[in-house]
Amino acid sequence: MRKHVTIYTDGACSGNPGKGGWGALLMFGETRREISGYSPSTTNNRMELMAAIMALEALKEPCRVDLYSDSSYVVNAFRQGWLKRWSTNNWQTAAKKPVENQDLWQKILPLVRLHEVTFHKVKGHSDNEFNNRCDFLATQAIKNNR
Repeated sequence: MRKHVTIYTDGACSGNPGKGGWGALLMFGETRREISGYSPSTTNNRMELMAAIMALEALKEPCRVDLYSDSSYVVNAFRQGWLKRWSTNNWQTAAKKPVENQDLWQKILPLVRLHEVTFHKVKGHSDNEFNNRCDFLATQAIKNNR
C-alpha cells in the first residue's frame, strides 16, 4: 500500500517574465515539510510547474498524492488531457504551435507516472491556509533571492 501524501504548491513572479519563486507544502500524517526555490528570470507558469515538480521529486518513494494548486494551467493540463494530447502531437498545441514550457512538462511526466497523482484546483489568495502558506514561501523566495 502506497503512502498517502497531500501536497500544496504555488508559484509567484515579480513581473511576468521576471524574478520568480515557488513554494510547496508536503503533508504525511503529522509530518509537514516546506520547500521553496527561486529563479532570477522566469514566468509565473514556470514557477507553478516547478513547485509541483520539486514537491514530487522530494518524495522518497512512490506515493498516492493529492496535489492542490491554484494554477489552472497545471491542473487543467492533467484533468482536461492537454498534456496527453501535447505529448502525442509531438509537443504541438491544437493550433500547431510549440507547447510552452515543454522542458518542464517533460520533467513532470515521469513523476506523475511514478506516483498516483490526483490534481485539485483551489482558489488562490482566498482563505485556504495551505495555499496561502505556499504563496508566502514563493514570495519570500523572490524577496530573499533563494
